Amino acid sequence: MTAKIIGEKLAEIPWEDKPIGHEFPVWRHSENPIIKRNPVKGISRIFNSAVAPFEDKFVGVFRAETINGRPHLTIGWSEDAVQWDIQAESINFEDEDGKPFHPKYAYDPRLVKVEDTYYIIWCTDFYGAAIGLAETKDFKRFVRLENPFLPFNRNGVLFPRKVNGNYMMLSRPSDSGHTPFGDIFLSESPDLKYWGKHRHVMSKGGHGWWQNVKIGGGPAPIETTEGWLVFYHGVTGTCNGYVYSMGVAVLDIDQPSKVKYRSLNLVLTPEMDYETTGFVDNVIFPCATLHCAESGKIAIYYGSADTCVGMAYTTVEEIVQYAKDTHESVGDDQELGKI
Repeated sequence: MTAKIIGEKLAEIPWEDKPIGHEFPVWRHSENPIIKRNPVKGISRIFNSAVAPFEDKFVGVFRAETINGRPHLTIGWSEDAVQWDIQAESINFEDEDGKPFHPKYAYDPRLVKVEDTYYIIWCTDFYGAAIGLAETKDFKRFVRLENPFLPFNRNGVLFPRKVNGNYMMLSRPSDSGHTPFGDIFLSESPDLKYWGKHRHVMSKGGHGWWQNVKIGGGPAPIETTEGWLVFYHGVTGTCNGYVYSMGVAVLDIDQPSKVKYRSLNLVLTPEMDYETTGFVDNVIFPCATLHCAESGKIAIYYGSADTCVGMAYTTVEEIVQYAKDTHESVGDDQELGKI
């Protein structure tokens, strides 16, 4: 059966056809990076960021590294999802009572629409690295909710709809440093305040070495007829430091802690100059997709070398088939994750 995206038609997403002779199921935008160094006054670098359709255009929540080095989140707008008008000012978060509630720092956002609300998930400071969560309906008022989990945790990724009546979030428990370990877990909540029923989803490792140190969730899962399509990052260690690559998996539609298919191979790894050389060399870090249910086209946004934003393409048919054809069962990934 050919995989199909379950969702809305989104015909105006960025797209380039696959180059003739290209072997991998994911291919780069020909004019990468789409956001370069020093994009806005006072911001030296934008990378690891998220985008979504909003009304008749596109909105982005960007990881912005200020010229003093402290990261924050800012908003941008685009007509074509390639050329971006990015605000220099950071997002003004408030609590549910309308009082200022700004994070000390914020980075690696994801942006997910669930029903009629958009949610921003990022790495924040909660006596150590933890996951921050906020909601907005209009991208004018941003309400921070309670932090979902205790420290230490990163890579919070909310599913785009409830599963079995509950919100679902992927995360990667960690430590307070630059984590030299990590698997992906799943938690659920009836109200975005109280989280539980934690399950193990995916283990690092496998036969290949590209994900032998740690893994972490990427863009919001894409609902398909084969299950939840998940792009994620895998990290390996070398004598010259970490290398971050992109992988793909498909999770069970009703029990997302079960892995149905997981590619043995990476699907994108640092090769171009803007990926191999930058503030942090050798990093591809996917954070967002735009996808069309009618055409099956998927545009993937990823951070490059902690310096700029790249974009790549695939189709749901090709990427799911690749995950099937190269499937590797790692550890007990295909189990429920409850021990």
